[in-house]
Amino acid sequence: MSKRTAISIIFTLAALLPCSLPVFAVDAVDIQLKNRSVREQQEKLELEQILKKYDVSKYTFTHTVIIEERAMNHAFPVLTLNVHFLNSDDELLSSFLHEQLHWYLRDHPMQMQQAVAELKTFYPKVPVGLPEGADSVYSTYGHLVDCYLEIQADRQIIGPERTERVIKNKPWYTWIYKTITDDEKRIATIVTGNHLDIK
Repeated sequence: MSKRTAISIIFTLAALLPCSLPVFAVDAVDIQLKNRSVREQQEKLELEQILKKYDVSKYTFTHTVIIEERAMNHAFPVLTLNVHFLNSDDELLSSFLHEQLHWYLRDHPMQMQQAVAELKTFYPKVPVGLPEGADSVYSTYGHLVDCYLEIQADRQIIGPERTERVIKNKPWYTWIYKTITDDEKRIATIVTGNHLDIK
């Protein structure tokens, strides 16, 4: 092989290399800061690194994220994350997925209503309010679906052992997560039966 041919091959491979690298959700997510505080800036960098490291495109349903230091995490009208899990990548990833999944479920209202109706037959009384439940009866039932999907997404991305640690470390929705882990097969059947699982 001539020197000229070898150089040509090297340049060709170098040109193709960027095309072969994965393009994950960080390229599609606009992360904004509410107050531009130091902790918000730190979390933005951390979330950017997480989105570079893991392919979460399957679970990305909205492409704007606001980081607001003193806010409660919420999905609407814009996905907003606080800095509670700063420096804890797995918990931050799980929170991001949790709020993304609310956007997914919002687009499946009929299936959600049916799933909630079925959940009511098994759990006629549910807690309302933190730390055990969500902010309304319907939201607590809805979170049984959202948090179930969150656990499935976590397992797929970071594996079952790390997911178990994340779920045990959750400071809110404690009854919801415990119910899912205790009755996972039942809830899986309801989610799958109403075509709410993400494939």
